[in-house]
Amino acid sequence: MEIPKRMWMAMVVLGAAARLLPHPWNFTPIMAIGLFAGTQARKASTGVLATLVALVVSDAVLGLYSGFWYVYAAALIPVLLGRLIRNRSRAAAIATAALVSSLSFFLLTNFMVWATERLYPHTLGGLSECFLAGIPFYRNQVLGDAVYTIAIFGGYALLNRLCQPAQQAA
Repeated sequence: MEIPKRMWMAMVVLGAAARLLPHPWNFTPIMAIGLFAGTQARKASTGVLATLVALVVSDAVLGLYSGFWYVYAAALIPVLLGRLIRNRSRAAAIATAALVSSLSFFLLTNFMVWATERLYPHTLGGLSECFLAGIPFYRNQVLGDAVYTIAIFGGYALLNRLCQPAQQAA
């Protein structure tokens, strides 16, 4: 089933709204949207656009921050992973890609906080301290990515199943 533009716009709205409404830190659908878009969009640019627009719209309300560029870059990794698994869209491949998305976001953003900000000393100890401080955020990241990945991919599979009898009858 080809995904209509309205559904892509709904995903952008979902991603932006989830970042704007009260939620635990890092418990958002951004990684799941990127992963879904990477697996389902005909063009990679659609996945990149859906992910980035959701971030830009919500950051227009929340305000930009110094590290937005590496957060945006890390949020695009799931799109790439989705492209890599798009012909293997089984539950195990999706779950693995979701976990790798969460881990890569944690590693990249925490490393960049350590490397570019003055919050931690630029030593191995400072890097360790930075990663340790990020663990509570990572827990929320993994939980949010799991919940939203199941909801988005499961919802799409259900929608596909419900729409197939109508397509066959036509």
